Amino acid sequence: MAVPPARTTEAEGTAVASYFLIESKGSWAGPGAGTFLRDAEALAGAGHRVRVYLVEDGVLSAAGAAPEIERLAAAGVEVLVDDFSAAQRALGGMLSPHVRFAGMDAVAAALAEDECRGVWH
Repeated sequence: MAVPPARTTEAEGTAVASYFLIESKGSWAGPGAGTFLRDAEALAGAGHRVRVYLVEDGVLSAAGAAPEIERLAAAGVEVLVDDFSAAQRALGGMLSPHVRFAGMDAVAAALAEDECRGVWH
């Protein structure tokens, strides 16, 4: 399946893409998890629409006052947390205020959007 071209904003004449990044690894899984979230921050900094979906052990990145989540929020990244994964890890009331719960229906809807580029880590 071909990746759709990025749309161009008229004001800037630059290509703007929509990214839906899915993180399933916890920060202790090695440097890859942190790098993936920094990539999301960089994409947002470049003016792209970026959403991050934390699932499985990735939800642990949103526990408490996580600096990674603070940076993503400051960059304008929407951070979603899988409701099932958070419940399985008893994280209900311990999540960053910069995230919101979402189910797999939100993932399916996002990935079905025109020009959305999905990346799973």
